[in-house]
Amino acid sequence: MRRRFVMAALAGLAFAGPAFARCEGWVPQPKPQNVGRDVVGKDLDEIVERGWIEFAAYEDFPPWSWEEGGKVQGVDIEIGRLIAEALGVEPRFRLVAAGENLDADLRNYVWKGAVVGGRVSNVMLHVPYDSEYACRVEQVVFTGQYADEQIAIAYREDAYPEDPPVPAYFRIDTVAVENDSISDFYLTSFAGGQTAQGVRRYPSHAAAMEALAAGETMAAMGPLAQLEAGAGEGIAIHQPPLPGFAVSHWTAGVAVHMAYRSLGYAVDDAIRAGLEDGRIDAIFEQYGLTHLPPER
Repeated sequence: MRRRFVMAALAGLAFAGPAFARCEGWVPQPKPQNVGRDVVGKDLDEIVERGWIEFAAYEDFPPWSWEEGGKVQGVDIEIGRLIAEALGVEPRFRLVAAGENLDADLRNYVWKGAVVGGRVSNVMLHVPYDSEYACRVEQVVFTGQYADEQIAIAYREDAYPEDPPVPAYFRIDTVAVENDSISDFYLTSFAGGQTAQGVRRYPSHAAAMEALAAGETMAAMGPLAQLEAGAGEGIAIHQPPLPGFAVSHWTAGVAVHMAYRSLGYAVDDAIRAGLEDGRIDAIFEQYGLTHLPPER
């Protein structure tokens, strides 16, 4: 399920050729009209006056955002708290399900609200950024990039005592992936489909890492942070070259409603300060993850 919003955001990057200029063929997008303020959101002054800000974050998405024992936690949750502290307000979190694609998530949680019981949040966390996609979706301001995400390979050290595995190894060796993820798509098409026979599919990256730890596979492939979150003793991770992988890395940031530029600026300033003074590095370290700073 987690792959949906990433794949939607990066589809243009994966398939567009070099002849396509950024924003070429731009068509004005529909705007929310004749709806109440509770649907389209609130500006920065209203948020500060009422004393709290609501963040939308994906549910069941460790190590980024999830609920355990009635408490929300994760890297994205801490990023939200950092933003709220900078604004001087209380953070509130709304864990949401991923839709069919990123367009649907932004529509439901940022600029319009779902058809049934629809309302938007002030800020949506962990939104993958791509400049061409951002140009096409003008109802939303994409800002506050706080980390790069990259595809990596986790492996059992006893299975590969000398040379860490690269994709070509999976012609023979077994590798765990999240079902229908970009790693799954890549390995089933790499080298004309020659690595497809080594792929073992699981419902989540966490389940794939559990399978690796249990010895069901020799390796696992997926986003670095999610592999690190599931790694234990005897598991190593590396980031080899991935030939032909157009979207092996991307940047995570936030999204706010197009009408609230001042809120977007304030959120971006808070994240920038957290990057500069090391607080965001510390959040990743708290969860045992490597922080890859965004290319700004």
